[in-house]
Order: sequence, then structure tokens, then C-alpha cells
Amino acid sequence: MSGAPVIFLCGPRAGGNSDTAGLAFADGVTRSGRVPRVIALRELAVAPCRGCGACAGAGHRCPLDREGDAAASVFAAMDAAPFVAFAAPIYFYHLPALFKALIDRAQRRYEIRVATGATPASGGAGETTRPAYPLLVAGRPQGERLFEGALLTLKYFLWPFGFALARPWLQRGLDAPGDLAGQTEGLAALAALGALGEAAGR
Repeated sequence: MSGAPVIFLCGPRAGGNSDTAGLAFADGVTRSGRVPRVIALRELAVAPCRGCGACAGAGHRCPLDREGDAAASVFAAMDAAPFVAFAAPIYFYHLPALFKALIDRAQRRYEIRVATGATPASGGAGETTRPAYPLLVAGRPQGERLFEGALLTLKYFLWPFGFALARPWLQRGLDAPGDLAGQTEGLAALAALGALGEAAGR
């Protein structure tokens, strides 16, 4: 892919722990020789899917793809990226609303992909997948299935774009804004994962 790697900051709060995670990952990518693009979803306008079904019809048109809406440009950046990462907090065992709005807008891409005869189970003929790194931060210190819902959603959201989940970075018990910033080992692990992503995306 000819575009830059893209790191998405998916939390609604600037400077939170998920931002810290995403930026540490981005630093690892940069140190490995490539400058990533960092996109903060909270700075973009993405209208939520209305469930109108237009994208399932001829032409797979989405009436929300219009001036001022960022979904199409975000998806274009993903299409061009050799790999992506999503840094997000966990809210009620799932992803925050602004990220879920973007995910739901990918229904159009799902319909386009399914129209080719591909399914999430079968993939596509001659398909190559690119890595996508989940960087998930939970304030809750416990919960056996704390990340399961988010990871499952990410898996199927990314399938129409040709991405497969890579090794996730999952951290619980980080609630106050600066909790991760003080964890040297955690930041180093994120930077190392970013470097790994750069190597895998070549």
C-alpha cells in the first residue's frame, strides 16, 4: 500500500490513556523509519448510520456520504494504509460511541464486499490481509471478558477493508488520565509493537 500507516485515537477525551497508547505506538512506527498518520476521531464529524438500507441496493450508495462528513475520507485512508492501529478506551465492555458510529458506517463497505461473493468466513479469492492493531484500555481492573466484545466487533468491521487483527495490546485498571503515562514498561511495549507493525507492513 502506498499510503501512510494510520493510528486512530478513538477516545472522546484528549490526553487520556488511549491517546497515550496510540501515540506511543506511533512513536515506535516513527523510530522504525516511517511517519504514520494520526487521526483523532473526536475531531471529525461522522453521522451515525440510520439503517436505511440504501447501501444494500444497486450502486451501494450511502446518503450520509456528503460534504462535511468524514467517514469516506477515513475509509480512504484505511484503504491506502499498509497497517492500522486503533487506540480506544473500553466503555461498558465495548467501544466508545464516536468509534462505534464510524464502525456502523462501514456497512456500505460490507455490502460491497459481500456482493462479490466473499463472506467473513470464506474471505476472498487471492486475498491478502493487512495487520490491524487493537490498543484497548479499560479503567475497570477486572472482568474475564472485558475486551471480548470490542475485539469481535473490530474483527468484523475490518474484514471488508482487507485487515485482520494482529496481536492486541490490552490493559486494564487505567482510569485516571495520566495512569499509562507513568508506566515505562507499558509505553516501551507499545513502541515495540509499533515497530513490529512497521516491519509487518513493508
